[in-house]
Amino acid sequence: MTVSTTQNAPALALDAVHLKLKSDAGEVHILKDITLSLPAGRTVSITGPSGSGKTSLLMIASGLEKPTSGTVSIAGKSLSGLDEDGLASFRRDNIGIVFQNFHLIPTMTALENVAIPLEFAGEKDAFHKAEEALKAVGLGERIKHYPGQLSGGEQQRVAIARATVTAPPVILADEPTGNLDAETGEKVMNILFGLTRDKGMTLILVTHDPQLAEKCDVRVQIRDGRIEA
Repeated sequence: MTVSTTQNAPALALDAVHLKLKSDAGEVHILKDITLSLPAGRTVSITGPSGSGKTSLLMIASGLEKPTSGTVSIAGKSLSGLDEDGLASFRRDNIGIVFQNFHLIPTMTALENVAIPLEFAGEKDAFHKAEEALKAVGLGERIKHYPGQLSGGEQQRVAIARATVTAPPVILADEPTGNLDAETGEKVMNILFGLTRDKGMTLILVTHDPQLAEKCDVRVQIRDGRIEA
């Protein structure tokens, strides 16, 4: 069941979040005292140099990485008390993720890939809703195609349909145009912006593209693991 956002509750709130990871060279301090509150129903860009902590911030926000210290909340719900099963269930119902490398299952058709989160959520008409989601991203004629039969832009549109099909409160997108040419990337982002705004979802977008970042309602800059602006 999707968690309802309480009135004025931020889509994402991080309070004094630190992330330290071990490496061959010793402990590395990735995120340093990140405190951030992002409003619901808006588009948010996160920018910064390579290695600044952008993707790590998204991993923390999704619950795929636990902070060393600090708290994380999505739509007013703290992730701190959830075990791995609880986090997986929470992600299923409340977070859609779009990756740079698409992460589609190659042995499943576009329709089957998009139906996965619906089936996990127990939707009886999962395949009908998945088909409608693919039509919404312009792939109504490609529902029976496998990822290997689709272009990069088409694969990313399938990934967007999968991420948004359950209308989760928050969509996290990590460099979604990174493997696409400029023209295809612009088309894909127009679809993603349109879907999230139409459905009232919050889009949190990690990008290295300043022009894309400027299209967002809220812009966050990170450098060396800290919020710069």
